Amino acid sequence: MKKIFTFIILVLPVLSIAQKHTHAEIARYQKQAQAVTIIRDNYGTPHIYSKTDAGVVFGLMYTQCEENFRGIERNYLYQLGRQSEADGATPLYTDVQLQLIADSADAIKDYNNSTPSFKKLLDAFADGMNYYLYKHPEVKPMVFKKFKPWFPLMFTDGSVAATETGDITPKETQAFYGDAANTIGTVYSPQSIINTHEERETGSNGFAISPSRTASGHAMLYINPHVPFYFRSEVGLQSEEGLHAYGVVTWGQFFIYQGFNQNCGWMHTSSYADVGDMYAEKVQKKDGKWFYEYDGKLKPVTVKKLTMRVKKGDELVATDITAYYTHHGPVLAARDGKWLALKHYNRSYKALLESWLITKANTFAEYKKAMGLLANTSNNTVYADGQGNTAFWYGDFMPKRDPKINWALPVDGSTPATEWKDLHSLDEIVHVYNPSTGYIQNCNSSPFTSAGAASPDKTKYPLYMAPDDENYRGVNAVSLLKDAKNLTLDGLIAKGYDHYLRAFDDMLPGLFAAYNAAPDSVKTKLAEPIALLKAWDRRTAANSVASTVAIEWGSAMFRTMPPPLPGETSYIVKRLTELLQTITPESEVAMLSHAITGLQSRYGTWKVQWGDINRYQRPADGITFDDKLPSLPVGLTSSNFGQLPSFQSRVMPGTQKRYGFSGNSFIAAIEFGRFVKAKTIITGGHSFDASSPNFTDQAQGYIDGKFKDVLFYKGDVLQYAVQTYHP
Repeated sequence: MKKIFTFIILVLPVLSIAQKHTHAEIARYQKQAQAVTIIRDNYGTPHIYSKTDAGVVFGLMYTQCEENFRGIERNYLYQLGRQSEADGATPLYTDVQLQLIADSADAIKDYNNSTPSFKKLLDAFADGMNYYLYKHPEVKPMVFKKFKPWFPLMFTDGSVAATETGDITPKETQAFYGDAANTIGTVYSPQSIINTHEERETGSNGFAISPSRTASGHAMLYINPHVPFYFRSEVGLQSEEGLHAYGVVTWGQFFIYQGFNQNCGWMHTSSYADVGDMYAEKVQKKDGKWFYEYDGKLKPVTVKKLTMRVKKGDELVATDITAYYTHHGPVLAARDGKWLALKHYNRSYKALLESWLITKANTFAEYKKAMGLLANTSNNTVYADGQGNTAFWYGDFMPKRDPKINWALPVDGSTPATEWKDLHSLDEIVHVYNPSTGYIQNCNSSPFTSAGAASPDKTKYPLYMAPDDENYRGVNAVSLLKDAKNLTLDGLIAKGYDHYLRAFDDMLPGLFAAYNAAPDSVKTKLAEPIALLKAWDRRTAANSVASTVAIEWGSAMFRTMPPPLPGETSYIVKRLTELLQTITPESEVAMLSHAITGLQSRYGTWKVQWGDINRYQRPADGITFDDKLPSLPVGLTSSNFGQLPSFQSRVMPGTQKRYGFSGNSFIAAIEFGRFVKAKTIITGGHSFDASSPNFTDQAQGYIDGKFKDVLFYKGDVLQYAVQTYHP
C-alpha cells in the first residue's frame, strides 16, 4: 500500500563542548555530595550511605559514572531512540521504533506530576551524573551533555531489552516508513552483538528455598541472571529513611534490580507472558488522509512528526518522519495490506515507582503491595524473606483478553472483540505462594513445573498468561532441588553451579544406536570419540575432551532445529524431541563425523580439552580478544544444553579459541534470618580499568563457583574499606 512520507533534511553541527553548569547547580551538587559517603571495599564494590534516599541515589549515580559512564550513556541512547546521533544511520530504524513506542513528552509529564518524594529521587539521579560530568571535563559524552531528571521514566525496567516491539524488526519498520537512511546517504543494515540463533542467551535462573529444606531453618534465595557480561553494577545502599539493600543495578538506573534488603530478596527472570499485541488495521485513504476501520466506522489515523537526528561525519542530519497511530498504538509495519499497530505498556511512571518500592519492601505484604501496581511488563519474580515466605509470580502486568483468540498472532483491529479488558490482579496471574514441596525454580521455562507437585494447574489459566514450554534448565533444576535437604549457602551455590548437561540424556542414546547401525568404515573412524561419549558423565569440565566433542556435535544438532513459531517460547525440549524423532541415523553420525573433522582442522587434533579452547579473557578495550594474551580455562558452557550456570562463548575475530561474552553475570545466594548472610560473584571484576586490581580479581571464583562474602552491614564494610570519600 502506497504511503506519503515527508522528509525534511537539516544539517546541524555536532556540538563537542559540554553544556555549562550554572553556579546554582554547582552549589546544589556540592551540598548533596557532602551529605553522601562512599566506601569501596577490597573488591571495589561501592557502599553508599546518606541520611536520605535521594542522597543515596545521588551517590549511586556518581559511582556508576566513575565505573562505566559509557555504558550509562549507551543505555539511554537506546531507551530514548537516539543511537543514530552517536552511530550514524545503522541503528536509525531501531531508534524510529523506540520513538514510536515511547514518547519522551509523556515522561516529562510524568516527572512534572510525580509526588514530591519521588521527584527528589529523579532530581538526585540527574544531579549525581551531572556533578560527575562537571568534575570530569575530560569525559566527553557522545550525545548527552547534561542528563535530565525525566530520563529514568523512559527506562522503567532493568531487563536486557525490555522494550516490546511485537517481533516487528527494524527492517520491517524501515520498509513501512520509507528509506530515510538512504535519504541521508547511508544504507541501513541490522546490527547485533549476537550473530547466530544458537548463541543467543535467553534465560536466567531463580530459586527460592523454604525453611523446611535448609540447614538453618531460614528461607534462602538464589539469583543467577544470564545477560551480556558486565551488564550491571554490584552495590550496597543505605539511608536513614529505611533503605538498606544490596544487589545489582542496571547501568543508568537507581533501584536494585536483583538483590535483597534486610528482610526480603527478589530475583527477576525474563517473562514470556503475552503482555503486548499487534493489531492488523484495515486502512484506506480519503481526501489525502488515512482512516482505519473500527466497529463498522472509519476512524482517522493520528499523525505525528518524529524528528530523527543522524550523525554523518561531524554533522547531525535531521530528518522528519511522519508517524502513524491508531487507538491501539503506534503503527510499526504492514503485512498483507494491513497496518500493524502495537498495543503495549512499555514505559510508565508506575513501573519505575514499583521498582523502587520493591527495593524498600520489608514484608511479604509490602512486597505484594508494591507489585500490586501491576506495571512490570517483562519480569517474572522469585521471592524469599526473613519470615520464611517463598513466592513466585509469572509476570505482573497482565491484561484480560478473550482466551479463545490466538494472541500470539496479529489480531483483527477492526472489532471491539479484540480489545483489552481490565488487568488481572496479582493473585489472578500464575503464581506460587509457600509451596508444600519447599522449593521454587524458574529458569524461563514452564511455570507449571516451578514447584514440583505444588506447581500451578495449567488448566486454570488462559494460554496468553504462560505460553512457555519446557527447557532443559528447568528440567535440570527440578531434578536438583526436588530431593534437596539441609541446604546451606554453599550447598545451594553448588547446585546452582552444577555442570550437568541434561539435553544429552535425550540426545546421546540415539547417536549410540545410529553408530551401532553404521557401516564398519564409519565405526572405525568414530570408535574413539563414541567410546569417550559413552564413558562421559555428561558434566562439562575444563580437562574434558568428551565435553568438547559433545558440545561441537550438540551445537550442530541444535542448528538443524527450525526457529520458533510466533508466540513459541522455551521450546528447546519440544523441538529437540521432534528432531530426534525425525532425524535419520545417518545424519546424526554424519554430524559427529563433521564435528571431529572440524576440530582436527582447526586445532590439529580432535582430542582437545574443553578448557584449552573455551576461555575467559577480559580485553582492556572490552572488544579485542587475543589468543596470545593471558586467559583462563573455563569448564562451563551454554545453558541451552540444560547446564544451570551459563558461559556463552564463540570464536572471536582473529582468534582460534572461543571466548566468553555472555551468561552468568551477578550470582548471589542469600540466607535470611535475624541477620542476612549472603555470598556473590560477578564476571571478572568490578572495575572497568584494566590497571585496577579489581579488573579480574573475581574471575577464578566466577569460573569455579567460589563466591565472596557480602559485606551487608556497615561494621563489616569498615573492616574491608579500601577507599572512603564523598562524590
